[in-house]
Amino acid sequence: MTSPLLELDHVTKRFGRVVIAEDLSFAVGPGEVVGIVGPNGAGKTSLFGLISGDLSPGAGAISFAGRPVTKLDAAARCRLGIGRTYQVPRPFTDMTVFENVLVAAQQGGGLRRRASYAAAVQALERAGMSGEANLPAARLGLLQRKRLELARALASGPRLLLLDEVAGGLTDPEVAQLVEIVRGINAEGIAVIWIEHVVRALTPVVSRLICLAGGKFVGDGAPATVLADPAVREVFLGTEVTAALAGGSLEPPSAAGGDGAAGGERSQP
Repeated sequence: MTSPLLELDHVTKRFGRVVIAEDLSFAVGPGEVVGIVGPNGAGKTSLFGLISGDLSPGAGAISFAGRPVTKLDAAARCRLGIGRTYQVPRPFTDMTVFENVLVAAQQGGGLRRRASYAAAVQALERAGMSGEANLPAARLGLLQRKRLELARALASGPRLLLLDEVAGGLTDPEVAQLVEIVRGINAEGIAVIWIEHVVRALTPVVSRLICLAGGKFVGDGAPATVLADPAVREVFLGTEVTAALAGGSLEPPSAAGGDGAAGGERSQP
């Protein structure tokens, strides 16, 4: 049996009386693609913070690639291979697209000189941003900013990529392009955990879906099975949602807004 790439063991996190993660345990294998859904305030982005090192758990343990990382900060975990995007892209607007990605390769991936330049070029190609390399980041539209956010995460050399609502606000054709990019990344062997309100973006890609509500897992399994679960439909989608969602043709009524007590609007290096 293959050892898990990422493992959470009874992880709990509270902000005062607000529980954002309650006794969470799950594992993600190498090359696996997992989708996470749930209502606003469910703790999804905070879960990413616990995995990436932006937040420290109050209890429980986290391991990555067979080693404990619970006490490691975000920079150390990034160097080990945990890359992430953030809900609201905030690039360095006074830099070019290439310079933004180069910073990620050097500061996030620990690369220097030619190696960092090569990693930045490759990340831009994988994210479909090569043509915008010399543009000031301030001139980018929403889709381009989301692709830049993805390129910055890729430049750090992740073995596990955490995607936080990268499809939000995009048109159907733009979502389709993004899905193909994520498929290509996964085909390289990179494991992906993808938080998304746009469910139709998840269903063609993920092999496993987890529903998080109130800091607890409500469902975990095959996407169609989880989306058809009455408990999932009650807490996330509402009782009126039909089984058509399992085919990716619908999305939840609230597809905007933040999530969790810790938010998700901080940019990565």
